[in-house]
Amino acid sequence: MTQVRDKVAVVTGAGSGIGRALAVELSRRGARVSGCDVDEVGLKETAALCAGDMHQALVDVGDREAVFAYATEVEDHFGAVHQVYNNAGVAFSRTVLDSEWADYERVLSVNLYGVIHGTQAFLPRLIASGDGHVVNISSLNGYLAQPKMSHYCTSKFAVRGFTETLRTEMALENLPVRVSVVHPGGIATSIADNSLAHALAAGLPVTPEDEARRDTYNKEMLRMAPQKAAQIIVDGVERNRFRIRVGQDAVMVDRIVRLLPTASGRLATALERRMLKKR
Repeated sequence: MTQVRDKVAVVTGAGSGIGRALAVELSRRGARVSGCDVDEVGLKETAALCAGDMHQALVDVGDREAVFAYATEVEDHFGAVHQVYNNAGVAFSRTVLDSEWADYERVLSVNLYGVIHGTQAFLPRLIASGDGHVVNISSLNGYLAQPKMSHYCTSKFAVRGFTETLRTEMALENLPVRVSVVHPGGIATSIADNSLAHALAAGLPVTPEDEARRDTYNKEMLRMAPQKAAQIIVDGVERNRFRIRVGQDAVMVDRIVRLLPTASGRLATALERRMLKKR
């Protein structure tokens, strides 16, 4: 089993949501934590909640050079790095037809390239530690596509494929790094609110349908507390699980997609229609 206690664990997107909960849970279990985010205030709030001192850094995970510099900073600070939780993520809601190229660049930069940057930057250090673990956060939408979420689904499907490939490479070369891909379902974070806020800030039209969708997500789908999600994730890491599904919704949808793949599209369409009818 992988033990968290006394390990140096890096969490991206640690300023809020699942990232904050992971940093707090890891520190509670005795890990030495470094958290990064673009939100300085959020990072400080997370650090105040941790059981020990949390190393902090302002990092845009979409910036490859910044992530590699951060990896060096963490190693210099702690002397080693054992685990990286590539968690930072953003969402956006627009149809493919209505999306701009910048919409895809923003989401893929954080959700996919951020995972790749974090893995590449820290992997040599995890190997050198002799007891490494890469934990990449995908989503329920890493195996279920939904309307108006092509940016997010593309990134999360890709994170799944990237992580599965990494696992085979570590096994092929007998390298001392375990690999986990996490598929959270509906977690009570601000991701739906932030998606709408970004659209408003970008001057994009926000329709009553967009608001209805956001409200339905917040009230009916984003329900599990981030703290509970973090416990499930870290439990899965300590048990060396490759696939960590978080929430019964993630488990149920995974089973539907595997057993009835042609039905998954109908499920996603029905879900979208339901969200548009509720506010």
